Amino acid sequence: MSKPTPEEMVLLKPYSKQELADLYGIGIKTFKKWLQPFEEEIGYQCGRYYTVRQVKIIFKRLGLPPHFIRSPAHLPDTSQEHRAFG
Repeated sequence: MSKPTPEEMVLLKPYSKQELADLYGIGIKTFKKWLQPFEEEIGYQCGRYYTVRQVKIIFKRLGLPPHFIRSPAHLPDTSQEHRAFG
């Protein structure tokens, strides 16, 4: 099995602007300025959180936040998954 890429090891979930700004280690005003060139591509933030699709676009455009890549030791152990059928 090949080693997962950094993008595959990132925890993708809905995030608020403040949570994303905190991940990048910047203030909310700076984060909003960083997003301005990509607003059309990212789309409207409906509610408090960006969707997973929108978060993927943000990570693609801004790069992954520092210290956000999880090492394989932090990934869940799927070796003992229960199989309902089989």
